[in-house]
Parts: sequence; structure tokens; C-alpha cells
Amino acid sequence: MKMFKLIVDVPSAYKKGTKFFLISHSEFIGVKSYVLLAEDLKGKIEVTEEELRSKFVSIH
Repeated sequence: MKMFKLIVDVPSAYKKGTKFFLISHSEFIGVKSYVLLAEDLKGKIEVTEEELRSKFVSIH
């Protein structure tokens, strides 16, 4: 399972350094979206491919 680390703060949600598991991805009309689950299992977020590349780093 892939893991990602947040490299920027998300206001009122998660702080920089929070780790996430990639739990699903989908593509609809050329737009890829990903669902990430926080390591502490307290919340999920959905991001686009651009947000994933700009706000997260893969830590396998």
C-alpha cells in the first residue's frame, strides 16, 4: 500500500508531516482523483492528481 506525507498545511484539517495511505484512485473523463486515509484513521480526503503532486510526497 502506498503512503504519502503532506508537505504543506491544510487549513483546519491536517498539519504538515501527516502521513496518509492511498486507499483508492479513479479516473473520469481524463481527471484522476485519489482518496487518502490519514494514518491515525480519523479522516479521509479526496484530491486531484495536481494536488497529490504539489501537496504530497511519496514515502512508500
